[in-house]
Amino acid sequence: MKALEKVSVFAGNTFAYWVLIVAGLAFFIPEGFVWIGPYIPILLGIIMFGMGLTLSLNDFKEVFSHPKSVLIGVAAQYLIMPLLAYLLAVILRLPPEIAVGVILVGACPGGTSSNVMTFLAKGNTALSVAVTSVSTLLSPILTPAIILLLASKWLPVSAGDMFISVVKIVLVPIILGLIVKALFHKQVEQSVKALPLVSVLGIVAIVAAVVSASKERIAETGLIIFAVVILHNLLGYTLGFFAGKLFKMDFADQKAISIEVGMQNSGLGAALATAHFSPLSAVPSAIFSVWHNVSGSLLASFWGRKVNEEQKEIAKAG
Repeated sequence: MKALEKVSVFAGNTFAYWVLIVAGLAFFIPEGFVWIGPYIPILLGIIMFGMGLTLSLNDFKEVFSHPKSVLIGVAAQYLIMPLLAYLLAVILRLPPEIAVGVILVGACPGGTSSNVMTFLAKGNTALSVAVTSVSTLLSPILTPAIILLLASKWLPVSAGDMFISVVKIVLVPIILGLIVKALFHKQVEQSVKALPLVSVLGIVAIVAAVVSASKERIAETGLIIFAVVILHNLLGYTLGFFAGKLFKMDFADQKAISIEVGMQNSGLGAALATAHFSPLSAVPSAIFSVWHNVSGSLLASFWGRKVNEEQKEIAKAG
């Protein structure tokens, strides 16, 4: 089990590299990965089941002890990123399928990787976990509603069908994970450290499926999508940080909100795009999966290093 834990930690630390490698292979050898496409919802369901296994009542204590902070985080999550996506799609006159894909990324809840990045940034990890958990539980209602409101300008949207999809691939697996944890607590505690490996394998497979199915369109529009995804993500970090500042949150909370807003559950975006729109609409989510882990790591390292330097200065002065 310890060997598996080490592999899991290594996979989590090198996640962005694996996504890049497999995305490259899927682009140049699409026939080797295109078969994964039909399994995208199942793969995401497994990842969400893992999230359910890691959740506990302690994760929701922050909701009750600091409800204002959690509310600000969730509101920022579901306002800033969708509106940014819509504005970028309109201003840059994106093709319909790409516009919908970008809005899909914006309308998704925060990803669990944001919790890791917040921890590394020396931010308020408890707040980050609470915002991720609440935004994820609200996603069956808010994600389809936002897509209907903002994306129907480009393509037809069935909010009802999307609601059912999100319930199936997000809510049901999380609830099952919680039930399994309650029934088999000791066994789950022993195996939970292997979950990062499962998540990495799942996201890498989803990215490979999306890239292999859209090779030709990526070759045509790849630069535009890359530019939009990077801009969307960086603006999310910036506006998330200033949202925390606006409401006079402390610096640790500001960092948590910034990272929480900027990092999305792009796996969900890819699954919904594939199921309800087209493989091309899933490409922004696939690229976001790679980029936000790179940018999040850089931002977390910068903030974490800054705190360490400040602590050293205080120690010297003392």
